[in-house]
Amino acid sequence: MSSARSTDRQVTAPHVADSHDLIRVHGARENNLKDVSIEIPKRRLTVFTGVSGSGKSSLVFNTIAAESQRLINETYSAFVQGFMPTLARPEVDVLDGLTTAIIVDQQRMGADPRSTVGTATDVNAMLRILFSRLGDPHIGPPSAYSFNTASVRASGAITVERGNKKAVKATYERTGGMCTHCEGRGKVSDIDLSQLYDDSKSLAEGAFTIPGWKSDSQWTVQVYAQSGFVDPDKPIREYTEKELRDFLYGEPVKVKVSGVNLTYEGLIPKIQKSFLSKDKEAMQPHIRAFVERAVTFTTCPECDGTRLSEGARSSRIGKISIADACAMEIRDLAEWVRGLDDPSVAPLLTALRDTLDSFVEIGLGYLSLDRPAGTLSGGEAQRLKMIRHLGSSLTDTTYVFDEPTIGLHPHDIQRMNDLLLRLRDKGNTVLVVEHKPETIAIADHVVDLGPGAGTAGGTVCFEGTVEGLRAGDTVTGRHLDDRSSLKETVREPTGTLEIRGATTHNLQDVDVDVPLGVLCVVTGVAGSGKSSLIHGSVPAGADVVSVDQSPIKGSRRSNPATYTGLLDPIRKAFAKANGVKPALFSANSEGACPTCNGAGVIYTDLAMMAGVATPCEDCEGKRFQPSVLEYRLGGRDISEVLAMSVAQAEEFFATGEARTPAAHKILDRLADVGLGYLTLGQPLTTLSGGERQRLKLATHMGDKGGVYVLDEPTTGLHLADVEQLLGLLDRLVDAGKSVIVIEHHQAVMAHADWIIDLGPGAGHDGGRIVFEGTPADLVADRSTLTGEHLAAYVGA
Repeated sequence: MSSARSTDRQVTAPHVADSHDLIRVHGARENNLKDVSIEIPKRRLTVFTGVSGSGKSSLVFNTIAAESQRLINETYSAFVQGFMPTLARPEVDVLDGLTTAIIVDQQRMGADPRSTVGTATDVNAMLRILFSRLGDPHIGPPSAYSFNTASVRASGAITVERGNKKAVKATYERTGGMCTHCEGRGKVSDIDLSQLYDDSKSLAEGAFTIPGWKSDSQWTVQVYAQSGFVDPDKPIREYTEKELRDFLYGEPVKVKVSGVNLTYEGLIPKIQKSFLSKDKEAMQPHIRAFVERAVTFTTCPECDGTRLSEGARSSRIGKISIADACAMEIRDLAEWVRGLDDPSVAPLLTALRDTLDSFVEIGLGYLSLDRPAGTLSGGEAQRLKMIRHLGSSLTDTTYVFDEPTIGLHPHDIQRMNDLLLRLRDKGNTVLVVEHKPETIAIADHVVDLGPGAGTAGGTVCFEGTVEGLRAGDTVTGRHLDDRSSLKETVREPTGTLEIRGATTHNLQDVDVDVPLGVLCVVTGVAGSGKSSLIHGSVPAGADVVSVDQSPIKGSRRSNPATYTGLLDPIRKAFAKANGVKPALFSANSEGACPTCNGAGVIYTDLAMMAGVATPCEDCEGKRFQPSVLEYRLGGRDISEVLAMSVAQAEEFFATGEARTPAAHKILDRLADVGLGYLTLGQPLTTLSGGERQRLKLATHMGDKGGVYVLDEPTTGLHLADVEQLLGLLDRLVDAGKSVIVIEHHQAVMAHADWIIDLGPGAGHDGGRIVFEGTPADLVADRSTLTGEHLAAYVGA
């Protein structure tokens, strides 16, 4: 009997391998995390919530996902690791139960002109093989249909080193699909000569209109005037053909000007070298404005923007060339591929159909394969990265998502939720950083971080079910069921911005009057044409301030003080109070600690092992020379000021000896956008996505402009912070500004004075105005998808 009982016990006892059902994190201290210890269930959907800057990304991306990637990299040989990015071990005591992490983040895709939706997802590679097998006429292998591959021909003698060496005549030929005129870019740059000089004047009369080119003293100008190639007293429009050719395209040649040997070069190559070869973002504003005026990008006349050679465009399957296929909306392309049936390429057609169907399923069917990857929004880029994982056979992996609902209309969020649940149901662990209540609601497990942001965050406030969060007394729990109500009264417009015949991208000859002097929200499903209407049609003049979603450029030396221009008045205030030069108070200039060059840490590169950053022993991480720290303002040295939070600095620079109105004004703006907790010297590389966009908004609030265009300002904002953003938008409008917001968040729609709704669908199903009016009229009407979702949101 006893032996039978023991046998039964052995059968029912779980296998030891099945006991690893948790990811255990103990003592996490990355960035602002304060010894965080949690247990995350595997094969479940866990959502991480909390105000922006509370430590969600530090825990999920910088701790769990980073350690998983580091451990995988260590399984490769030292040789292979030498070619891989080196990852430091996160600041954490114990990380147990990790599985392979696949990170699907919001990093915008590279803006390389040759990178398209098709090349980024491997669909172009499959299409090239398809056309090389079925295309008529047959023009060559798959490379013959690639706009990134140039045709190459070579012939000559090669020596074969085998036995008796002998030279063998050989020819080599590779057929590529690149358009030779635009080199596969689809666009050609053209310099507008009227922006370089006034052809009614002579060089002696100051014909050049290029910034910094003065006729009387500038050496560059004197080279042209005294070169002997042109007559300096003759108006440029009267130059002979030879003079004009020498003036514009002359080869570099030595000339003597006022007894000095200098190099003469044609104006066009000179401009290309001195202006166009430099990074536009790094230029001074007036130089950048000149370059934007002088250089025009036009569609390549030879390939008509398809990027492909004539041969590649001539080869067709039925009546469709590869250029036609790439220009179709993906949902139409999927239908065309479904109609192909050839046993010789059956496996390829199956894979191509599945991939294209994934595009449609994930809500990107309105894109085309030739769309440049750099023009995709953060949300579109993230969903594009999801495509390769949807049909994956992998299970027991950890998928990490960073706000997958960004850029999605409420109508599309349900579809995204279904995808997340599908990944979980295949046996994967899904970790999602998210603010939207619709996605929080589907979680199996919720981790709420906070209670505040920055130094006030970094602790776990709640861990459990969604019902538990709702009942709990945390910031997220209290705001989870918040719903904005419709305004009782709306502002009256002070004027209108007329848009007539807008046809950018998918817009279908749109006429609309955008009201000024009010809060106007432009909405519609993803891909309906909102950004095309506003960014493509609103004239970008001196009176329009545009805050888009492009990422902030900045190294680990950049911080909120340098980015916003706050450091300039602070340096001047220190210099004035101590009677020394302002440059002493810059960690990137004279005042920098010589040991660490003002970085505060010493970086040691350990080749294929993770690099190590150690605090500088000489300056103890303060970044300045000891002599600089002896100078004080209001009893504080420069390193102590940079260690202050925005809120503390706002108080410090308001009164007393340290009173600096210029600095206080910038700090006010930072506090207005909810960044009071940021420290002035915190590296930009450590800021979250939401923090970066609000930093950009605070910087632009100082610009002189009557019209503010904001592109989804609620990105990365917690439910509790949206209220503060609405207050900020109200203050801008009350100060006499016109605010146009491209937005999907229902709270912002409900708060608007006027709504312009585009649709009814995405791509060629969109591009029309389906509603114009007040939010109350939209809810009462319920004729559009937006109207239905807004009515449900406000409980109407």
